[in-house]
Amino acid sequence: MWQKINGKLVHVTDQDRIKFRTNISKKILKKLRKIAEENNTHVNYLLETGLKETMTLGKISFDKKKRPKDRVQYKTTYDRELLEEVRAFASRNNIFVNDVIEYSVQFISIENTKKRGYKHRIELEDKGHELD
Repeated sequence: MWQKINGKLVHVTDQDRIKFRTNISKKILKKLRKIAEENNTHVNYLLETGLKETMTLGKISFDKKKRPKDRVQYKTTYDRELLEEVRAFASRNNIFVNDVIEYSVQFISIENTKKRGYKHRIELEDKGHELD
């Protein structure tokens, strides 16, 4: 992202994002990539909306015996707070983070998804005031 500091634009790393590697169903990932392309966004932004809704619901109905067999490694970035909340949620429910991610796909909200250019936004010095 870009921040306006002392009247100048400075490129900074978004400290609210964290790299994360997990395994996710290849079939689900393929579907999400298509949806992301059609809606000018990224897969991780789509997943974040589903994860937020899952955390709001506070419960999960997941059958461990029906885990996908086609999982592939998936590396991306997520909102730091959200990922910490998902990790704690997975631990409390005795399941893996990738199970929570795959489960949350059903709750994705395209309307609430950040657009592809979000990471290039411009923010004022006091965080939270977006220019653009």
